[in-house]
Amino acid sequence: MDGTVRDGEVIVGDDARQRFYDSGAYGHPLGGDDLALAPVEAAHLLFRGDLDAVDGMGFEAFLSEHAGEGLGVRFLVYKDLRDRGFYLSPARWAENPGRADFVVYPRGKGPTDGEVAYRVNAVGERDSVRGDVAGSVLAVVDEESDLSYFEAEAFDPTGGTAYDPEPATGELLDDRVVVSDPPETLHDRGFYGRPLATRDGDRSGSLHLSLVEAAYLAAEGALGLVGGDIERVVERGRDVEGERFDRRLRAYRTLRDVGAAPKTGFKFGADFRVYEAVESVDELGHAEYLVRVLPPEHVFEPRDLALDVRLAGGVRKRMVFARDGGDGPGEFEWVAVSRLTP
Repeated sequence: MDGTVRDGEVIVGDDARQRFYDSGAYGHPLGGDDLALAPVEAAHLLFRGDLDAVDGMGFEAFLSEHAGEGLGVRFLVYKDLRDRGFYLSPARWAENPGRADFVVYPRGKGPTDGEVAYRVNAVGERDSVRGDVAGSVLAVVDEESDLSYFEAEAFDPTGGTAYDPEPATGELLDDRVVVSDPPETLHDRGFYGRPLATRDGDRSGSLHLSLVEAAYLAAEGALGLVGGDIERVVERGRDVEGERFDRRLRAYRTLRDVGAAPKTGFKFGADFRVYEAVESVDELGHAEYLVRVLPPEHVFEPRDLALDVRLAGGVRKRMVFARDGGDGPGEFEWVAVSRLTP
């Protein structure tokens, strides 16, 4: 059976509808026995030997004809999902595909059953991923044609840390604020700052706050500064971090305001590690997730995404991205990304 290219689709006649659509969920019926195939579907049928040729081209020649259009990457993803037992439709045939390349149906289901398992975007490891990724699966094809799947879900930060900070006074020293006589609960209950300890573990009584922590506490009216002007904390933050400081401060405020307890995520290569509920540091568990705060114009690079998600998974945490969308604390797009085995 041969196909013919027409208006960007591959048209197949004879008993194509029965052979390919009715039994395998390929293509879009045109009436009678004719069927329109998307190029990726035609490539898969050529690879399987179910199509002999398209305008005289076999599998390799057909892929070569579409070089530069991303068909090679989409074919590898399409084939892998078919091999895993899924029926799937290219976006042109699917209802409500969003920005996905493919709509994938649950095993045993097809396009007429009204159920969707995944909306999948196929990208190469050197491609950039732009736009809103929440609600989709990224299928990344590396340079050896191996696949990795990442599921991106909208994330809603929540928390259960019930603590109203007691007033304190600190002194700005370089890129931190030192509170010489802190309320005991500021760290032990609120998990703010880090106590300065001697070599044998005894605390000296002072507490070191990061600039983000100090700026938040100051805005809450819970921190004063020796010498007056508390705005110097924010100014110092902008001096050492630029606009990134304001972005991180807004994300920090969002997390604290919902009852979560964010702390530095430096050791994990992130902006914050986040504890959803803290009652006492003596009973502190593990942070539930890591947060990387992103600028509005950020585009995801598959290599960096894989690194972040792999690292978070290795320390048993979720990887959450907060992309800045404005000036208010509620203007972040929160997305949790994890590895997926379809």
